[in-house]
Amino acid sequence: MDFNDTPDEARFRAEVRAFLQANATLRRADEPEARQRDEDGADSLAKAKAWQAKKFDAGFAGITWDKRWHGRGGTPIQQVIYNQEESRYVLPRGFFEIGLGMCIPTMIAYATPAQLERHVRPALRGEEIWCQLFSEPAAGSDVAGLRTRAERDGDDWILNGQKIWTSGAHYCDFGIVLVRTDPTVPKHAGLTMFFIDMKSPGIEVRPIKQISGASHFNEVFFNDVRVPDAQRLGPVGGGWKVSITTLMNERLAVGQSPGPDAPDILRLVKTLQVDGRPALDDAAVRDKLADWFVQAEGLKYTRFRTMTALSRGQTPGPEASITKVVSATKLQQIASFGMDLLGMAGAVSDPKLAPVQAWFQQALLYAPGMRIAGGTDEILRNIIAERVLGLPGDVRVDKDRPFNAPSER
Repeated sequence: MDFNDTPDEARFRAEVRAFLQANATLRRADEPEARQRDEDGADSLAKAKAWQAKKFDAGFAGITWDKRWHGRGGTPIQQVIYNQEESRYVLPRGFFEIGLGMCIPTMIAYATPAQLERHVRPALRGEEIWCQLFSEPAAGSDVAGLRTRAERDGDDWILNGQKIWTSGAHYCDFGIVLVRTDPTVPKHAGLTMFFIDMKSPGIEVRPIKQISGASHFNEVFFNDVRVPDAQRLGPVGGGWKVSITTLMNERLAVGQSPGPDAPDILRLVKTLQVDGRPALDDAAVRDKLADWFVQAEGLKYTRFRTMTALSRGQTPGPEASITKVVSATKLQQIASFGMDLLGMAGAVSDPKLAPVQAWFQQALLYAPGMRIAGGTDEILRNIIAERVLGLPGDVRVDKDRPFNAPSER
């Protein structure tokens, strides 16, 4: 494992720092990372689009993308370096990660050159936003169990069904959607992927009110939505293979949970008392802090291994699954403990009134979602068990049965 930048990496890091210092506001060391954003507000979206355009013009959007598609043609480690440096600044986030991290890479792999010429630059510059339409009410984490159907009608397909938990659908312009085109074959074989205009007639988006008060997730209904066959990604019935491209990018995109983390709970502990004494003097508090610092260090060095592999031009293994399982659980535990330490003040969720701008309160509300997004704990543990440890795979009784076959009792 190599902890140091190469000379080329050091030069790139200096370039990134110069750009950020000239164009962004540095976050204070004790300032909470604003996870809960007003993603429904036009002002937040406008700021995010302006920042994305500035990144694009400076050559820091699509760092690893081919220059043919308006990228920098850089290396994965350069993207890691940029992300490290940008995380230290107060910037609008949360609008483009799905589109640029999952949807457009899938388009680049399967869309036509003309389609890419039309869609890649507007997405990379922040002019158009994309969403991913996979999850459904009846399928859960079993993506291949989806029921939204598409039926051929000449040169078009007619889509009917429902998707759920679609992040950002209420402000997105386009999306990629996985549907069932043949229910008579095993579930993985009957799927097809399309990209769609989210303003198409027959698409209805209903925001879901979350426990935190935000409405970032949505239900999306398709009622006789007409989609040209020209917008199909991959062959008919080949949607599962296409979706794997999306899902692999998703694992990397959501692998690391936001704060608060171990250093943040330590800062909180230093300001509080337990039973009339400084909380840091309490043995039980120190024990928890020690556990979380050990976990944080383990995650850090696991990510360093990934960075080392990227720096050497290698393809990382399943580290994203490991880091997400650990970090999402750690986040929930830290948020809950922080609430306990705050006592009655923990019930105050107004950032203007609560200690630490209600960071731990908000984290406790969004933490459960981090254990679902990008693959549930159970799915990721199966990946680790089967692909890392070589354990036998789960029994899948429906693997070779037609999707529409009657259930066996």
